[in-house]
Amino acid sequence: MTFSRARARDIRRKRVRRNVKGIHERPRLCVFISNRHVYTQVIDDVQGRTLVSASTLCKELSGKLKDTDNQKAAIEVGKLVAHRCLKAGIEKVVFDRNGFLYHGRVRALADAAREAGLKF
Repeated sequence: MTFSRARARDIRRKRVRRNVKGIHERPRLCVFISNRHVYTQVIDDVQGRTLVSASTLCKELSGKLKDTDNQKAAIEVGKLVAHRCLKAGIEKVVFDRNGFLYHGRVRALADAAREAGLKF
């Protein structure tokens, strides 16, 4: 049986979300990649709150980035979300790739967040 790309991503997202839960000690770092931008949120699923967010649309990055749809932009978003997490006292997170393959921009964002001090 073949699925569209969106349906296949939705199946992967649901499969991963069965096991990945963000708690207060280890909130969930959720990534969304669109054709033009990269978005991240750090979510506490118990309280249902977004603790920290960052994207290529943030003021800090909007003037700094020439293109917002490449790996360099994802690296900058990863560094920014890690910086904001550490500032908020969050050191450990659970990585939720949101059904996207761990490749390209998703991997670049994760590696940059790790290098900036977040522990997955």
